[in-house]
Amino acid sequence: MSPRPAAEGHHYRHFLAGPTTGAGDRPLLLAVGNCQAESLRLLLRGEDVRTVRVPALHDLRPEEVAVLHAWVRASELLVVPPVADDYRGLPLGSDQLVALLPPSARVARVPLVRWAGLHPWQLVVHPPGLPDPEPPVVAYHDLRVLAEAAWARSGRPRPEPVPPSADGLREVARTSRAELARREGRAGTVVVSDLLARPSGEEMRTVNHPGNRLLEPLAARVRAALGLAALGPGVDRPLLTSVVAPLEPAVVAALQLSAPARSDWTVDGAAVTTEEVRRTHLGWYAARPDVLDVAVERAREPAGLLGVPLPG
Repeated sequence: MSPRPAAEGHHYRHFLAGPTTGAGDRPLLLAVGNCQAESLRLLLRGEDVRTVRVPALHDLRPEEVAVLHAWVRASELLVVPPVADDYRGLPLGSDQLVALLPPSARVARVPLVRWAGLHPWQLVVHPPGLPDPEPPVVAYHDLRVLAEAAWARSGRPRPEPVPPSADGLREVARTSRAELARREGRAGTVVVSDLLARPSGEEMRTVNHPGNRLLEPLAARVRAALGLAALGPGVDRPLLTSVVAPLEPAVVAALQLSAPARSDWTVDGAAVTTEEVRRTHLGWYAARPDVLDVAVERAREPAGLLGVPLPG
């Protein structure tokens, strides 16, 4: 496999060099998982711990697994989400990593935060065995665009869209939070779902990218779970801002949010209109009926709550 690009190699140079002995008296804290793990690492940093930036597990290369295992064996504090054994065919499951820790190590299991309350029409679809399932521009499916593409392919007239009811929007938020709470309980993780009971509108950038408003109290709870002293956040800049989804007026009104509505996406700092995303995704679905089929089936339950008719 070819080496990582120069920028990635720079980001992960300390990780790729492997742990060193005698690195100091501070315990090594390792946060593994997806992009949420790196944000938590930044917030958990303090003078009482050492940390290292680790590639996201879905981006870890086979030849780097041994390096990660060496870091885990050297760690005294591990932050890890639920990950199935042999993830992507590699020994990266959370239980497999925990088994490598020294006997005295402490573990904080954290949830993979996904909540649809602020973005009820948004779906992430990563079915096993389906290549390249992410649409271009933004890697999120919109139920309304999915419905438009599905009706166009069916050759039948599309029913007139019905504005979502406030009750439907609140029900999506409630059921999505309940699902997060269920997953927290099943995996025995630090709890974050209670913080979504009365949202402000700043908790999530997208359906699966939490903002600082949620990450900071989660990091505080992780420190407590690890037996560390309470500290202020280890970074004061906005996190996970590469993609920020619109926040629609109907959602602001239904959930009584304090954050203002916004109509555009922000992608790498630039505004992208919802119409541009819609046109691009409709063209992409026409070329990827395999993804459209899977996404439509995943969309049926929330589409029913939101009054988005899908072809049978």
